[in-house]
Amino acid sequence: PQLARRLTRATGPNALPAACLGAALLAAADLAGQRLVPGHQLPVGVVTGLLGGGYLIRLLGTERKAGRL
Repeated sequence: PQLARRLTRATGPNALPAACLGAALLAAADLAGQRLVPGHQLPVGVVTGLLGGGYLIRLLGTERKAGRL
């Protein structure tokens, strides 16, 4: 929901954009997990965890810089 909120810049509930973005991210992570390491398939949970963890670290860093954390 945080990515959808930043993309739509809406303050209210973002159920539909969050659902669509979540489905797109899951499909992209599945495709990346199949193609990232030739000869092996990474579980989609590993790829989504890496993407989500990277975004969380970036989000925390920007919030801390802005003094909101």
